Amino acid sequence: MIILNKIVVYFSLTGATEFAAKKIAEQLNADLCEVKDKKHKKGKLIYLKGGAASVREKLTKIEVAKSIEDYDFVVVGSPIWAGKITPAIRTFLSQNDLSQKKAAFFITLGGDKPEKSFENMRKTTGFNSIVKELAISNTIEDKKEVENLIINWCNEIKQIVEQT
Repeated sequence: MIILNKIVVYFSLTGATEFAAKKIAEQLNADLCEVKDKKHKKGKLIYLKGGAASVREKLTKIEVAKSIEDYDFVVVGSPIWAGKITPAIRTFLSQNDLSQKKAAFFITLGGDKPEKSFENMRKTTGFNSIVKELAISNTIEDKKEVENLIINWCNEIKQIVEQT
């Protein structure tokens, strides 16, 4: 299967996930699409309210710049709040059918248990055929190290996609 149209969809509050999304899009020659959370915006209580909504697996009102309908390969990225994907990405995943597409997930997190977060993303989509997953620790302070992690991951994706 030749993948022609690729898109990286992400939500970012602090900029860490946005940085990763932009690097992934650059490496995969993909379009970029930010998901905006219309309910959980920056402010003093965002981590408390957003974290509580994440734990309860709540949906939210979102604004998405592009439709994924015309894309063959979709990369979805989310920060992890209280061990779960953000309400904005949960809403995006629940509103979009990835079952007829190739997909990959990436997360940015401060903790060390990415498996549960990826399980949470797969559960939300009901889609288990994920090409590749990447966890980027927020404890990595060297941006070059993060870039190298992303480049290696994207190279693995390219190899996998070429074989299918």
